[in-house]
Amino acid sequence: MTVLITGGAGYIGSHMVLELLDAGERVVVLDNLSTGHAWAVPANAPLVIGDTGDQALVASLIREHRVESIIHFAASIVVPDSVRDPLGYYRNNTVNSRALIECAVGNGVRFFIFSSTAAVYGNPTEIPVTEDAPTEPISPYGWSKLMSEIMLRDAGRAHGLNHAILRYFNVAGADPQCRSGQTSKIATHLIKIAVETAVGRRRKIEVFGNDYPTPDGTCIRDYIHVSDLARAHLEALHYLRSGGPSLTLNCGYGRGFSVLQVIDTVKRVSGVDFGVEIAPRRQGDAARIVADSQKARALLGWRPRFDDLATIVAHALAWEHELTKRRAARPDPDAAALAAAGSARP
Repeated sequence: MTVLITGGAGYIGSHMVLELLDAGERVVVLDNLSTGHAWAVPANAPLVIGDTGDQALVASLIREHRVESIIHFAASIVVPDSVRDPLGYYRNNTVNSRALIECAVGNGVRFFIFSSTAAVYGNPTEIPVTEDAPTEPISPYGWSKLMSEIMLRDAGRAHGLNHAILRYFNVAGADPQCRSGQTSKIATHLIKIAVETAVGRRRKIEVFGNDYPTPDGTCIRDYIHVSDLARAHLEALHYLRSGGPSLTLNCGYGRGFSVLQVIDTVKRVSGVDFGVEIAPRRQGDAARIVADSQKARALLGWRPRFDDLATIVAHALAWEHELTKRRAARPDPDAAALAAAGSARP
């Protein structure tokens, strides 16, 4: 049987592909390449170019590859963009998720793992945040994910689709072997931007607000290594296959770091002192959010391997240097990857 990974050419999705292949699983990737990269998908994982909302395409993939499980990453993820374009986010994240869930139900998929977010909690009143905390998003991005969660739960109860909803906190870092990493066309994640600044791709880094109710005035987040997050998905898949009931889990480490602490860590690990500028707050940013992930550890047996901010930064920095070498050797790696991907189709 095969695992269908939507958004598998993207940052987190490509690490999930690596995790599954390393575990001996069969994988097929569906991605429209709007933000992902064809070269990020290993040659032994078929890449199909298309949208999750294309039910005819998804149904054909499920039948052709005998898909047993779907891990759904494909989504728009930038909080400020969702404030500017809420309808676009509801279409891409919520409407397309509904179409994908319906396809899964109609074509006999047994297990569904959904990529959700800590943004569903909004500005939580208690830290660390447990899975039963109130869900009160403060951005269209958070709402688009929460709506998808609700649809998946309802479909699960009505049609017996066993599922896991994983709520991510701040994902960062890169594959320790430098096989994949964050390669956004326009980076928005703090650690990615900070390491880009450290290697000279940016002149400075902006800090959006220093007047939050936190010790140093900047936002506090729980940063989780992308490879640990991929491992959590694999453990969730094992859990569902073994007969575990549907569940919702936080994925984080349970410790928060401020924006300024992260920047200081990047400076220390890289050995580069770069410019930092304070900018106005961004709409939709919570002041402080840290995970309680005890449930994931207890139910899945999940044991993080890279629970250390300096390690996360070091892997992200190594990936930036790897990107520099790749770009020098092959200016258009996507074109080469698409030419080699005989299974890719529009």
